[in-house]
Amino acid sequence: MKLVPFRALTAIIAVVMATALATPAQADSQNPYERGPVPTLESITAETGPFAIGSVTVPAGSGQGFNSGTVYYPTDTSEGTFGAIVIMPGFLASQSDIAWYGPRLASQGFVVMTLNTRALWDFPTDRSRQQLAALTYLTAQSTVKNRIDPDRLAVMGWSMGGGGSLQSAASTPSLKAAIPLAPWDLGNVSSRITVPTMIFGADGDTVASVDDFALPFYNGLANAPDKSLIVLKDTDHFTFTDPNTTIARYSVSWLKRFVDNDTRYDQFLCPTPNDPKTVVLQITCPL
Repeated sequence: MKLVPFRALTAIIAVVMATALATPAQADSQNPYERGPVPTLESITAETGPFAIGSVTVPAGSGQGFNSGTVYYPTDTSEGTFGAIVIMPGFLASQSDIAWYGPRLASQGFVVMTLNTRALWDFPTDRSRQQLAALTYLTAQSTVKNRIDPDRLAVMGWSMGGGGSLQSAASTPSLKAAIPLAPWDLGNVSSRITVPTMIFGADGDTVASVDDFALPFYNGLANAPDKSLIVLKDTDHFTFTDPNTTIARYSVSWLKRFVDNDTRYDQFLCPTPNDPKTVVLQITCPL
C-alpha cells in the first residue's frame, strides 16, 4: 500500500474542510433578504426579537392620505434594508389598540408603522386607501425610508382594518404578504387577491364571526399563491389587541417567509402544525 505524504494529506484535509464550511455560507448567500440569526421556536415567540429597535412619531399632516402613526424600526443597518409593514386598527379604535405589533415585529427585522385612522368610523375601503398612502409615505418620505426595501412591503390590520388589508392586497398585487386579523368587511374581494394571505379568526368572535367573515374570505382566496386560516381557541374579537404568542408565532413566520423570502421559517408553517391553541389551522403546504 502506498502511503500519502503527510503534507499532501494535510492539504487534502484542508480542501475538504473548506468545502464543507463553505457550503452553508453559499446556501445563505442565495437569499440576499435574510435578516437575523437562524430562527428557533423560542426566538419567533419571544417578546423581543434579535434586533434592537427605535421609534419615531409621525404627526398628522406628515404625508398625504393618512392621519398619524408611529414607526418602529431596527437600529442596526449592517445587514441591509428591511421589508416594511403598515398596520391598521379597527372600527372606533386607534393605534393604541394595535400598538403591540409595532415593536414585536420590528425587533424581528421589519420596519413597522401603526396607524390612526382619519375618522374612527372609516369603513374598510377608506382604511385601505389610508394604509396604502402610509406605505407610500413610509418608503418615499419618512425619516427611515433609507432603511426600507420598497419592493418588499406588506399589510396587516384588525377588524375593519383587516377588511381594509384584504382590499389593499386585492388592489396592490406587488405586496409580498397580507395578514388580516379578525377581518370585517361587507364585501368580499378575496378572489382578486394574488398576495400570500394569512387570515386569523377567533372562535368566540361575535363581532366578525369566523363563519360570516374569516372563513368566506379564506375560501375566496382562489388566486392567492399561498394562504392560511388560523382560528384561535377560546378567544374573541378583542384578543388581537393584546400581546399574543400564537399570533406572533405565525405572523412572524409568514412575514419572514414571504417578505424576506426566508425559507428558514418554513419549519414553523409546514407541515401544518398541530397547535392546541387553535381550533382551525390550515396552511397551503408545501410552500
